[in-house]
Amino acid sequence: MVKYTLDTPITKLPRINEKYLKKLNKLGINNVRDLLFHFPHRYNDFSNIKNINQLKVGEIVTIQGKILKINNHYTFKRRMTLTEASIQDKTGNVRVIWFNQPFLIKNLKEGKLISLSGKYAMGPKGPYLSNPNYELLNLYKTTTHTAGLVPIYPETMGLHSRFLRYYIKLILPSIVLLKEFLPTDILKKHNLQNIQTALRNIHFPTNLKLADEAKKRFTFEELFLLQLFVLKQKIRLQRENAFKIIFDKNLIQKFVKNLPFRLTDAQRKSLWEIIQDMEKSKPMNRLLQGDVGSGKTVVAAAAALETAKEGFQVAFLAPTEILAQQHFKQIKNLLKDFDIEIGLLTGSSKKINKKTKIIIGTHALLQKSVKFDNLALVIIDEQHRFGVEQRATLLRESTQIKTQINTKIPHLLSMTATPIPRTLALTVYGDLDVSLINEMPKNRQKIITKIVPPNERKQAYEFIKREIKTGRQAFVICPRIESSIQPPESPLLEGQLKISTSKLLWAEVKAVKQEYEKLSKEIFPDLKIAMIHGKIKAKEKDKIMSDFRNKKTDILLSTSVIEVGIDIPNATVIIIEGADRFGLAQLHQFRGRVGRDKHQSYCLLFSTSGEATARLRAMQKYDNGFDLAEKDMEIRGPGQFYGLAQSGMPDLAMASLNNLELIKTVRHEALELFKKDFHLKSYPFLLEKLNKFKQSIHLE
Repeated sequence: MVKYTLDTPITKLPRINEKYLKKLNKLGINNVRDLLFHFPHRYNDFSNIKNINQLKVGEIVTIQGKILKINNHYTFKRRMTLTEASIQDKTGNVRVIWFNQPFLIKNLKEGKLISLSGKYAMGPKGPYLSNPNYELLNLYKTTTHTAGLVPIYPETMGLHSRFLRYYIKLILPSIVLLKEFLPTDILKKHNLQNIQTALRNIHFPTNLKLADEAKKRFTFEELFLLQLFVLKQKIRLQRENAFKIIFDKNLIQKFVKNLPFRLTDAQRKSLWEIIQDMEKSKPMNRLLQGDVGSGKTVVAAAAALETAKEGFQVAFLAPTEILAQQHFKQIKNLLKDFDIEIGLLTGSSKKINKKTKIIIGTHALLQKSVKFDNLALVIIDEQHRFGVEQRATLLRESTQIKTQINTKIPHLLSMTATPIPRTLALTVYGDLDVSLINEMPKNRQKIITKIVPPNERKQAYEFIKREIKTGRQAFVICPRIESSIQPPESPLLEGQLKISTSKLLWAEVKAVKQEYEKLSKEIFPDLKIAMIHGKIKAKEKDKIMSDFRNKKTDILLSTSVIEVGIDIPNATVIIIEGADRFGLAQLHQFRGRVGRDKHQSYCLLFSTSGEATARLRAMQKYDNGFDLAEKDMEIRGPGQFYGLAQSGMPDLAMASLNNLELIKTVRHEALELFKKDFHLKSYPFLLEKLNKFKQSIHLE
C-alpha cells in the first residue's frame, strides 16, 4: 500500500518542521509530486567499491566496514573540529576524518556497520579517507548516499542533497500512482522509458546509461508539451476569420517607386509573404525578423498602406512613446503621397477618428476604452518582448476590440530587431510564421567596432572630438543612473534578460550623472552634451531627443533606454561604458544606433577590466545579429540568453534549446498528433497534463 499520494502536502512527511518547509517552498516543493519532479542536475560516481587493502591515494572510492572507534578533537592551529574514526573490514583498517562535523559522533557509534564514499588522501600522519559521504548500513545493506551513482540536486541554504535524497527515497513508492500521458506509439518509436521507470532512473540510477535515458524521456516530454502548447495557439488562430486585404499591385509599385532608396531582395520577399497572408480569410500571425537598420518599418508601412486603402484601420504599436512618435513621423513621411489620415494616440486621448486609417501609439492602443471602427491589421514593434502567452493575450485583446463586423479579427504582424536562432523560432516562437530580412541596405558601411582598454581612453576621446568637428554626433551609453549599488535600469534583452552580476560589480559601473559631470566639464567642455535616463519625464525626454535629432546637441549620454529603435542618421560614434557588463544581443542593439546613413560609423567598447572578454571579441568579429545570437547562446547558455531562467520553462527543455534535430522531431510528433486528434479526446491524461503545463509556463 502506498503511504503518500501525489498531492500529499510536504508537511505530512516525517520531521518536516516550519524551518524546512520554508526552504522546500523556496525550491518550489509543496507536495509529494513536486518533490518527485525535483530532478538532480548531476551525479557523484561512488561505484568504485573496494576493500581497504586495495585503496590507492588520490582515488574516489567506497569502502564498507565496522566502526572501531570515533572521537572529536579541536585543532587550534586550523581552528576547526576534526571528527576522526577508524574503520575496519576483513582486509584491514583505514583512518577517516571529517572536518567541522562534530555532531556525527551522536549517530556513528562504535560497532556499527558503515558505508563511506570519498577521496583517499595523503596527510602528515599518513593516508586517510577525507570528509566522505557516509551512511549506516541496514540489514539489507542498501545504500542511498554512497556506493553507487549518488544524485546531487539543486539546493538552497540549509537544505542539501542528503536531505532531499532521504525524502525522495521515502516517497518513491508513490510513483505507481502516476499515469503515463505520452502516447504509447511515441514511447515505442523513440525508445523512451515510461514515466515510472524514468523517475526511478533519474533519481537512483544503477548506471549512467539509465540516467541518460531517463533524462532523454523527460527532455522529450517537456519539449513535447511546449510544442503542443505553441502549436495549439497557431491552429486555433487558423480557424478564425479575418478581413481579406486584396493585393493592389499598382499601389505597391507606386509606393516602392516613391521610396528614396531601393528595397533589398529580403525586404521584397518579406513584403510578398505578408501580402499573400493578408489576402487570405484566415488571420496572419507573422514575425518580421530583421537586424537593426535592415528596414522592417518600410515593409510594415507597405502592409499598412494596403490595409488602409482597402478602407480598414491599422493599429501600429511601439514599446515607448518616443518610438511611437518616431514611427509616426517616419510612416507619415513614407505615405505622404497617398492621402491617408495617420494618427498618433498618446497620453489621455482615447478617441479615434473614423477617418483615421493608421493609428500609431503604445500598447495602450489595445485598452478596452480605445474603440476602433474596423481594425484589420495590428503591427507590433519589438515583438521579442512578448512570449507565447503574451502574444495570445494580444490576439485575444485585438479580437475583443469593438468593430462593426465583430466576427473577424485582425491580422497580426510582429517585428523584432533581436535575431532569434532557429531553435527558439521553432519552440517559443513556433506559433508564428517567420519572415527574415537578412541583408542590409546597399549604402550602409560596416560599423568599425573596437575594444578600448582604460589606457586608450584619451585617444578615443580625441577621435570623438574630430568626428564631431566634421559635423557628426555621438552616443555614450552607461548602465546605471546613480552611484548607489543597484542593478541597471535596462529594458532587458527580449524584454526579460537579466544581466546577472553581483551588486559589488555594479558599484564599479559609472553612473550617468557622474559621467555627465566628467564629460561636460573635463573631457568635452567645448561641446554640447545632453543626458537622458529612465527617471526623466516623458515630455523632457521628447525635447532632449528632438534637440539631438535636430543637431542642437553633440553628444547624448544615456542609460540603456536608448537601446531599441532610436533613429539618428547623423550619429556616427557610440561609446558603451562597462561594455563587458552587457549581453551580446544588447551590445548589438546599442551598436545599431549608429551606422544608419552613408557615413562611416564606429562602436567603441569601453572595458572596465581592460580585458577582451569572449563577448567583446565576438562583437569585433561579427557584425551580423544572427551570428551574434548563436554566439551569445553558446557563451551564456539558453537560460540566460533567452531570459527563460525565471520563465517557468522546464529546465530540461531549456537546456535542449540548442538541439535543432530534437526540436524538429518533437515538433513533428506534436503536429501529427493534432492531425489525428486536435482536442486530444483520445488522450485524456495528456490533455490534463497540458492544461497543468499551461498554468506553470509563462514565456515572457
